[in-house]
Order: sequence, then structure tokens, then C-alpha cells
Amino acid sequence: MIRSTLKVFLIMATFVSLTVSLSAQNLSGPHYNLNIIGVDKTKTATMTNSDRHTIFVGLGGKDGATVSSTIWLRPGFDFQVCDGNGFDAAYDCNGVPFKNQGATFQLPCNTYLTYSADLGCPTDVAQRSYVVWARALGKPGGSASMMTCATDTTTMEQLCSTDNVLTLKRGTGKSVWQDATSELTSLEADVNGDGVLDTVALFADGLTDFFWQYDNQGLKHAQIRFYPLVP
Repeated sequence: MIRSTLKVFLIMATFVSLTVSLSAQNLSGPHYNLNIIGVDKTKTATMTNSDRHTIFVGLGGKDGATVSSTIWLRPGFDFQVCDGNGFDAAYDCNGVPFKNQGATFQLPCNTYLTYSADLGCPTDVAQRSYVVWARALGKPGGSASMMTCATDTTTMEQLCSTDNVLTLKRGTGKSVWQDATSELTSLEADVNGDGVLDTVALFADGLTDFFWQYDNQGLKHAQIRFYPLVP
């Protein structure tokens, strides 16, 4: 009994320690590193090898222009770039094209967040508790924003988290990490039409075609880290 209690205490202490260190900008511990690279020229290679950690998107920024790219999301326990080319047809994690354009990233439904009633993680998709941190890298100048979107399977209306957007800007000085857990692993939208925003889990029932909309105004390098809280 004493050993079991001690084991539970150690697990809880590890969880608290990890959360504190992350919030203090001292990111450490096992994680998956994703790089989103903005480029001027269209990429033509099919980037579907499973060991990738990089996604290429449009750069934008010239004359203040914004270039929007789509990063489709697929459920899976492991974090994985299934298709790193945001300029050609989107391939799923089995190498099968499923959309006309976009990159593809696999990640689990996030049990770390609290969701509105009946809009949490479905039982039939991979689940994991984790936090997400992001920063803008490279030379000063340029910015980008990311928001989660999906399609309502009943109305076929596209819903996006316009009030829950991750904004990345590369200023002068040291690059700063920011918590991106809510923005990148949930959808904030009025799902039932009552005028109140709901917090919806990735891959929640009633929605399909989840993706990140990446709007770039000259940011060449965004880095995103996924830190599992439970192995």
C-alpha cells in the first residue's frame, strides 16, 4: 500500500514539475518538434516519408500580402508529419491523396483540455494528454497566425476559431515561447447555434476535415513543440 501511494505521489510530482518548468519558459523533457517553413517558391517534391519534422508553406509578406496554407489534421497516437508539402495534393498517413492541396499532420485528441458537453474526445480516436508551445524563429520581421478549423457534418458549414488564434511574430531579441495548447488542439465555435462559443476537441463527433489555417506574412520559421504529460 505504501509503495502504491509513493508511486502515485511521484507521478503527480513529475506532472507538476513538468507543468511548472514549461510555464517558466524552461522547456525540457521528451517532446516532438515540428518546424513550419515559409518559402517563396512552390515545392514540387512529394514529402511523405514518415521521419519528417518539417512542413513547407507559402511565405507571403511582400507588400504586406498574406498567404494562407492548409495543414490537414489526422488522428493518431504518435505525432507525425504525414505530408510536408503544403503546395500540392494532401496525402494521408498511408500515402493516399485525399485533398487537392495542403500538408498533413497526425496528432492525438488532447485530453489535457476541458471541453463543452458532448464535444470532447471521441472514444474511437487516439487520445493523449499533452501541452503545445510555439515560437517564431529566424531574422527579425515577419509574422504568422494559426487557427483550428473543421466542417460541420450536418450543415456542411466551415467553422474556424476566429476568437482563439495563435499569433507568431519575430521581433528583435531572444525568441519567446508561448503556450499554444488551446489554439492548436481545440476549436472555439458556436456549434449548436445558441450564440455561445463551444470548446470542441480535435476530431469531435459531428465535425470532419479538421485543419490548421496558417496565414503567413513573411515569417520564415515557426517552431512548435508537443510535450506529452503522460507517456
